[in-house]
Amino acid sequence: MFGKKKKKPEIISKNYLLKVPVHPSSLEWSSDDSGMVTLYKENKGAMNFIAQKLFKKPRISQIHLDKNGSFAWLSSDGERDIIAIGELVKAEFGAEAEPLRYSKATALSNGKKTEIKKRTR
Repeated sequence: MFGKKKKKPEIISKNYLLKVPVHPSSLEWSSDDSGMVTLYKENKGAMNFIAQKLFKKPRISQIHLDKNGSFAWLSSDGERDIIAIGELVKAEFGAEAEPLRYSKATALSNGKKTEIKKRTR
């Protein structure tokens, strides 16, 4: 009654398809001659330290993307939105790329894994 007023939650736009994915600067990656991308993620934190010592887990995880993921990763240059990247993937892989848009939008804009910036028009 006399306490602090509760803040209304901030409404975040759910239209991920108009956002532009950008490779995070904290994530290292490489591409081989065939265009396959490998991401290198450092395992930090107390639980990861324990797992590294007790279970011989690596300090840096290697995440190998498949050909669709590698193509989408290399196509995300900070200029194209997810719709444009989806069109490139569809043109490159055809029916093999389906279902395309909603799964890729979720994967590309998943929290800490990818930094998203708003598209400016």
